[in-house]
Amino acid sequence: MSLSQSQFTRVLMDASLPVPDGLSDAQHRPAGARFNVYRNNVTVSLTEAMHAAFPVIAKLLGKENMDGLSGLYLRAHPPSSPLMMFYGDHFPAFLAGMEQLNHLGYLADVARLELALRRAYHAADAPPTDADTLAHLSPERLMQTQLTLAPAVQVIASTWPIFDIWRFNTTDSAPKPEAVAQDVLITRPEFDPIPHKLPIGGAAWISALMQGETIGEAHEATLNISPDFDLGATFTLLLQGGAILNLDNKG
Repeated sequence: MSLSQSQFTRVLMDASLPVPDGLSDAQHRPAGARFNVYRNNVTVSLTEAMHAAFPVIAKLLGKENMDGLSGLYLRAHPPSSPLMMFYGDHFPAFLAGMEQLNHLGYLADVARLELALRRAYHAADAPPTDADTLAHLSPERLMQTQLTLAPAVQVIASTWPIFDIWRFNTTDSAPKPEAVAQDVLITRPEFDPIPHKLPIGGAAWISALMQGETIGEAHEATLNISPDFDLGATFTLLLQGGAILNLDNKG
């Protein structure tokens, strides 16, 4: 019997499926018991990878529930890369599509935050611009400037208090989450990524910068949807996080 790669992957990821007939090891011996051991080891390794990648989700759901979800996930989304640090890209959408978790609507966005933290951690290094460069620009020239942001910069917009939920489950004595929408900026000034709760409108402004708009253009567009947007506070988060790599004045 000849198995395609997709068929082999399906059998490997689902312990309820029988070992394929005719499957043998390198010495041409029946692979039944050995295949089951290998299949179990793969499942355990991927489940552990999911716990490591999404520790807050695992804490919120409990080990047994996380183990079960990981099993469902790995059968739906087997690894496409041998690098386990990138496994789980589809997990936020997977959680959002689980009807039995609809009462925990925040889970998908918390998973997005955890995934963004991991992406920031593994992003390329890039030296930030000197803050003095900005200090020497007039307000008019500053507003006409495009910013290039570091590869580690991540922005997550949410209708849930994802920053508070993440902090409450990772930091001792953190306050309980408030029932408000929260957007999060992730920077990596040194070795580890740091999440920051953004002011209202901050996610829209930074996203506009990432799309190539100048500071002024992004500011004007953000004020149209968030009149109380605090440009100074959001700009300070980028500077303190070493998130600005380059300035390009368009004036």
